[in-house]
Amino acid sequence: MPEPQMYQSMYGPEITFAGVPRASLGELAEGSHDIVFIGAPFDGGTSYRPGARFGPRAIRAADYLAHDASRPHLALGVDPLQELRVADIGDVNMPSGYLMESIRGLEEVVHTVAATGAVPVVLGGDHTITFPDATGVARHVGWGRVSLIHFDAHADTGESEWGGHLYGHGTPMRRLIESGAVRGDRFLQIGLRGYWPEPPTLAWMAQQRMRSYEMTEIVARGMDEVLTEAFTIATDDCDAVFLSVDVDVVDPGMAPGTGTPEPGGLTGRQLLDAVRRIAMEMPLAGIDVVEVSPPWDSAEITAFLGNRVVLEALSGMAWRRKKLAGEPVRRPEAPLLEGR
Repeated sequence: MPEPQMYQSMYGPEITFAGVPRASLGELAEGSHDIVFIGAPFDGGTSYRPGARFGPRAIRAADYLAHDASRPHLALGVDPLQELRVADIGDVNMPSGYLMESIRGLEEVVHTVAATGAVPVVLGGDHTITFPDATGVARHVGWGRVSLIHFDAHADTGESEWGGHLYGHGTPMRRLIESGAVRGDRFLQIGLRGYWPEPPTLAWMAQQRMRSYEMTEIVARGMDEVLTEAFTIATDDCDAVFLSVDVDVVDPGMAPGTGTPEPGGLTGRQLLDAVRRIAMEMPLAGIDVVEVSPPWDSAEITAFLGNRVVLEALSGMAWRRKKLAGEPVRRPEAPLLEGR
């Protein structure tokens, strides 16, 4: 298919994530970058409140620091935007009303980025985009060789939406498993709660041997124990991990700007700590952050959370790289000024 059309910003003036350098898709060469930001401004798959098409710009812009591509992490002692080779290629053209064209275009961009050896970090957009995001990564890493860690209030394993449509923000995880891109028994869901899905969908999930951690289990066992168990599953007979974060996993009191809010979720602190640990311990091959919907936000609370989820992930990846290289690393639990 022809190269997907890219925009610097589909909805607003030129901006990159934290001021990182701009690059074009065609400029990316094998081994030239470690991290590439991709905007996926799409909310054509939403079933309740729209607005996530404005999420990529909001996530990029939510910052009170100068956009100078430097974000030193206090706890880890790394500056991921300086220590990693990072670029932002702008937004994929995903016009409203062109669902299949948008999905195909995004998948091609993600695959192109992954094939250079960079980790694609996709800024959404509603959760429909995880189907093309994880598919694009799996095409590079290997079909069925990527496990998926999924933070969400909702399972997103519906058979269809709107009376038979296969693609939407309630169906991407089923599509990934059905296609074989991701194995059901290497699919870890964290933070589920509420009143959906219905029993037939839960039965399908059980048949796929998915592992879903509902909020009551997380409260009873603790997030650290849940993550340790999830890591063991995710790294068994898989080569890499895709991380998908739906901001509605967080209680809407701390993340109001989202399309399908569900009370009783994680705190922002819990999510950031979990994402950081995942990036420190897991071989991440792709990331997306989805369902930030600025029209429903208050004082940019949710946009800031989405921005910090990305920064925590990148900081963890920079820390992991140093550790694997045998370089000295800071223990995140150490006192800030220890040894200084």
